[in-house]
Amino acid sequence: MWNMKMYYVSLIFLLSISISSLISSIIFIEMNNSIFLEWSLVSSNSCCINMTLILDWMSLMFLGFVTFISSMVLFYSGSYMAQDYNLNRFIYLVLGFVVSMGALIISPNLISILLGWDGLGLISYVLVIYYQNEKSAAAGMLTALSNRVGDVAILLSIAFLFSKGGWNFIFYNEMMIYNYLGILSFLLVLAGMTKSAQIPFSAWLPAAMAAPTPVSALVHSSTLVTAGIYLIIRVSPILSEQVTMILLLLASLTMFMAGLGANFEYDLKKIIALSTLSQLGVMMGILALGRVDLAFFHLLSHALFKALLFMCAGSVIHSVKDYQDIRFMGSLVSQMPLTTMCMNLANLSLCGTPFLAGFYSKDLILEIIFMSNINLIIFLLFVFSTGLTVCYTFRLIYYSMSGFSSLGSFSSVQDDSNVMTSPMLGLAVGAISGGAALSWLIFPFPDMICMSMFIKLLALLISILGASVGYILSLFSVSERLKSLSLYSMVVFYGSMWFLPFLSTLEMNKLILLKGNDVCKVGDQGWSEFYGGQGVYTSMMSSSLNLQFVQDNNVKLYMLSFLLVVVGVVVIYI
Repeated sequence: MWNMKMYYVSLIFLLSISISSLISSIIFIEMNNSIFLEWSLVSSNSCCINMTLILDWMSLMFLGFVTFISSMVLFYSGSYMAQDYNLNRFIYLVLGFVVSMGALIISPNLISILLGWDGLGLISYVLVIYYQNEKSAAAGMLTALSNRVGDVAILLSIAFLFSKGGWNFIFYNEMMIYNYLGILSFLLVLAGMTKSAQIPFSAWLPAAMAAPTPVSALVHSSTLVTAGIYLIIRVSPILSEQVTMILLLLASLTMFMAGLGANFEYDLKKIIALSTLSQLGVMMGILALGRVDLAFFHLLSHALFKALLFMCAGSVIHSVKDYQDIRFMGSLVSQMPLTTMCMNLANLSLCGTPFLAGFYSKDLILEIIFMSNINLIIFLLFVFSTGLTVCYTFRLIYYSMSGFSSLGSFSSVQDDSNVMTSPMLGLAVGAISGGAALSWLIFPFPDMICMSMFIKLLALLISILGASVGYILSLFSVSERLKSLSLYSMVVFYGSMWFLPFLSTLEMNKLILLKGNDVCKVGDQGWSEFYGGQGVYTSMMSSSLNLQFVQDNNVKLYMLSFLLVVVGVVVIYI
């Protein structure tokens, strides 16, 4: 039996932190100041390792959103995972995740960021393998190894900043680290790309859907995957222009690839994971163009409706006998009206429907991108990705909420749990009004948008076209949809994220792990061992034995030495 007292105490604790953080953030915005705390832990060679905290409007607002979504997810888990014998462990893991995320958010220092960063990676791995089976183990290993690349990049960044005498990167700009600007920018962007699953590290995010659905709502939609975005937001003053241009191209390709893959996917959670990947590409794209405030704005508004979408998906999966295939659903609007309403709100907000949360950030981002000095390829990738987002959203609406019912005969589908629907309603309020409230807070003064009427209406036109295509194609009969078998190779290519899962697992196993075994045998266990630890040990032991033999006061040794000296003297005189 799980501990009810700990459950309620955790809820109250997270909600109180959320409310106090959001209120403090609003106060800091109005007062236009921040608090910087620093104390020294270790000092060596005039280089101090400091523990640093920064409390400004950005960190406090993000912390408030993380704790609010965590409290809603924890509340939701009280019903979703009520039959789990290890629910106490799950609650501890969620609280550990929140602590790690908080350490990352309020740290402007690379060393203290590394504590939260590695904590996120470890707890994410444990949560992905929560259901102990082979599929979860494989997904967890892919997640852990992909994120280790970013961990190594941060460690190398710490090494490059050692000569500066400190790791508080908020005090640095391009000129102060000019010698290391290119390398440091590449390493920090690489770390952000691995955590936010940009190409070529995109395969781990859909694979991580092996975790419980509440974990997906918290970790893999709104908080963990945005940690890389948040890191790049913080270090944006020290990024080089060349690295940001590469980041813009990769973010655009990620967005397009994820939108295309979601239109061929039938797993409900993977469709939502791919939509998360697409929105991460939007954030990275606008971040590469230098609009940090817009990236942060979309990060917060996306967290609200995407966590809601995962919660609705969990409620649907729970009701339809734990199926995740959308072809086993259908016509849920008449059986689960409350869940359907919240899911439609989240879906429409994701599409950028006017006056919902996603509209205020996404529409502004697209308009800034359209009037920026970008090339035609990036422009077309953003346009097509916007249409694909609406296309797979309305395809999901058809298969799950409208259309024909494909449920089994004995399915009991209804909104029967208040514990699951109450947090969904709380996030639904955020999905409706969160965008407007955030836009008033973050952008007190409006941006000047200068573009033609066609470009201004392009996002709306593409959205309408994508919705029409997604819904109409879903209406076709099975025999007409089977015509896609004639284009089987193309469907497999698009539906498998451009073969990234295969390249990240099978090919990486051949290229890195098997070659790494050879390198280990030749290097670590071969020449390195011969000239390294074992070689030094063997030579020192033999030398020590010879020295001990000399010092044994052996008469034979002394007589031999005396004879050698006499022979030497005779040879010299002769």
